[in-house]
Amino acid sequence: MPPPERPRSLAYRVLVSVGPPLVSAAVVVGIWYLVSYVMLEPDRQFLVPPPHEVVDVALLDWEQLEPKLEALALTARVALTGLVIAVALGVLAAVLMSRARWLERSLYPYAVILQTVPILAIVPLIGMWFGFGYSSRTIVCVIIALFPMIANTLFGIQSVDASHHDLFTLHRASRWERLRKLELPAALPSIFTGLRTSAGLSVIGAIVGDMFFRQGDPGIGTLLDTYRQRLQSEDLYASIILASLFGVVVFALFSLVNRLAVGSWHGSGSAR
Repeated sequence: MPPPERPRSLAYRVLVSVGPPLVSAAVVVGIWYLVSYVMLEPDRQFLVPPPHEVVDVALLDWEQLEPKLEALALTARVALTGLVIAVALGVLAAVLMSRARWLERSLYPYAVILQTVPILAIVPLIGMWFGFGYSSRTIVCVIIALFPMIANTLFGIQSVDASHHDLFTLHRASRWERLRKLELPAALPSIFTGLRTSAGLSVIGAIVGDMFFRQGDPGIGTLLDTYRQRLQSEDLYASIILASLFGVVVFALFSLVNRLAVGSWHGSGSAR
């Protein structure tokens, strides 16, 4: 009989969880310096400024950082608003399609089409129909984030074990009781998988909307396009970093919610 495994220390667990990302970040920064100082000719180094210049010029200077944070706050508000709408519509559509096969056959192909049509192709139409402000940015987020919620929620509801359905049938449960007490709880891991995917897509949609719908206050996507046109490389890279960090925070937040909601009884939420 093998000896029991000794509990690992807190320092070891922290090192295992934090060490690999830090090593990856160090490799990325090293490659960045290599490109800036070695691979680019001196007259083109302004296109890829080294990391310390990006931090010094665009992140440590409050006058340069403040408009980026304000723009990021607007983009975050658009992304979260679009995500909430996409989650509500996606779960509702999936529930309706799970209730009747003819509804699934009628609606699901259009959900697939909504996912496969390039968003840039319909952005001009959205602008003509709904204007070029906050509403259009939110609609772009909804369109991009909707399909993962529909697909994952429907998959979760339809994947409930048949023996569980038999148990509810034996107790003469109504369709509402079956949905509320069996199908939706069992579909939670799939719903949270769709939620994490839709959260990242919603951030992308908000940035794309910023680039095309310029009425009102500028979002981070608007600043990205402006800095690109003006060749303000330090500000451009800083804006990209801030937008990426926001996406990571959103993904990590919903991963934490997933772990708290289903981690105690399902493997998808357990810590690794």
